[in-house]
Order: sequence, then C-alpha cells, then structure tokens
Amino acid sequence: MACEEIEEFFGVYLLYCTNPKFKGRTYIGFTVDPNRRIKQHNTGAHAGGAKRTSNRGPWEMVLIIHGFPNNISALRFEWAWQNPHRSRRLRHLKKKTNRERCYDFRLKVLAEMLSTCPWNRLPLTIRWLNLDFERSLQVYRPPPLHMCITNGPIVRKQLKTSSSEEDLFSLLSCDVCGDEVEKESQITCLHPDCDLNAHIVCLASKFLEHEASDEHMLPVEGCCPKCSTVLLWGHLVRKKLGCQDLGS
Repeated sequence: MACEEIEEFFGVYLLYCTNPKFKGRTYIGFTVDPNRRIKQHNTGAHAGGAKRTSNRGPWEMVLIIHGFPNNISALRFEWAWQNPHRSRRLRHLKKKTNRERCYDFRLKVLAEMLSTCPWNRLPLTIRWLNLDFERSLQVYRPPPLHMCITNGPIVRKQLKTSSSEEDLFSLLSCDVCGDEVEKESQITCLHPDCDLNAHIVCLASKFLEHEASDEHMLPVEGCCPKCSTVLLWGHLVRKKLGCQDLGS
C-alpha cells in the first residue's frame, strides 16, 4: 500500500499494548511525526518516549486523527480524549465500567468527540494504521460526513533542516505528559537553572489541578513540576511572547 506524505501534520494517536503482561492498555498522544514517535515509545523514555509507555512495550499505533489546523488545536483534542470527564464538553459521557475494555471505551469517547463542537467542524481524517484493530465508529456515533475515514501508513514530509535542528527536536519532550514538544507549543520555566519543557496546554492543566474551581480555562499561578518554583501564568506567557520586563 502506498504511503501518504503530508507536510503540515498534526496528529493525535491511539496506542495499544501487545505485551502479554500489560496487554489491552492504551495510550493517547500528540505527534508531528508518527513513525518517529512509535519508535520512541517502543525504545523507552531515555529515547524520548513517554514515561507511561516506557518498558511496557511493544506498542502498536493503531489509529491516528489528523487534519488539525495547528498544534494547539491537536493538543486540546488530545487532552480532552485523555480526560473526557474533566472536559466540560464531554462530562455527559458515562464513565468507563469495570466490564468495559479500555480500548472500546477510548473509541466510544472518540466517536462522541468527533460529533461534538468544536471538533465536529474540523476537516479531520480518521486513519487506521493497523487494520487488525479497526472498529466501526458507527456503533457508537457516526462521524460527520465531511470527515474522511481511511487506512494505511502515513509519513510526515521532511522539511529541510540542519542536523542540529533535527537533534534538538528529537530531544524535546513534555515534562508533564511525556510527548514531544514542538517549539510553537513549548513553554519553559522562569528559573534560570530549570530546564523544564512542557506543552502550554499541559502546564496550564497541571496548574489548574490546584484551583478551587474547575470552570477556569487559564490558571493564575502554579508550581513548576520540575523545580517547584512558584510561577505566575502571566509571567510565563510574557516570556513566551518575548517580553523582557516580567515585573510590570
């Protein structure tokens, strides 16, 4: 089967564990390069894989959703798929029962998300990468007609970058979720000796865990998960935007 090549690629994928000891476990993540990402997961955290998948492989990347307009949109989709009962758009979903397989529950949540605003308006593609795991989402809720359901391998079209840039991107992973971090979605600590790398969405969610109310989308402050420095969210954003004066 021919491999489709896409240049501007932002994908949210579903992993399935085939290790007999952990068989049936799943993992949801974000990537701009599916083939590199599955290699990282199966190599381990030291190679950029997520902590939750390290030493539990082999993992199969069975499904990927792509067609997001940018990485922030894909990261928000990833977070909601990982945390359906914390997402205000999916709180109506019943929680997973003890008899329900984790894989089936993940697909049920996905089917609901694809038909829920704002995701139901995106030109998304549902791509099965391993047909042995293919299921009909119609069983749960049919995806919108404008969304394409297909199968087959996919490759991110490589842009011309220097070897040093490639090495840099391969080393960056989120210290909150463990997935790779592209420069556009990266946020760092204000402490000069801290090497925190995190997705903006992940760090905001981490800070919001300690908020008294769950209705806020943006935090006021929080502790760096790496060095424990108390950080004001506004100062982090100002640094991200390149502002020098963080005290004003």
